[in-house]
Amino acid sequence: MLRIWRRLKFVINFRKSIPFIKDFFISKDVSMLSKIISIVLFAGYILFPFDLIPDFLLILGIFDDVFVAGFILQQIVKMAPESLKRKYELIGTSSKN
Repeated sequence: MLRIWRRLKFVINFRKSIPFIKDFFISKDVSMLSKIISIVLFAGYILFPFDLIPDFLLILGIFDDVFVAGFILQQIVKMAPESLKRKYELIGTSSKN
């Protein structure tokens, strides 16, 4: 349950993560494979938005979207080099699973 709460909090603060994601994709310290995996995860989520819980159930329907988006963002943080995590103070976010 704690993991789900952390992912929800991470997605809610997504706006603050935009500079991190931008730096992730332009950084030379991040491998091309990590960038490609991140793009594939985002594209897969956008192109195949299958819901476990239908969105017309309001709060519950949005919950699975938040969970998946949080999972994708956490994977990007895990793939980022330590220098980038330190710059954005994300060290604790990726190690607490």
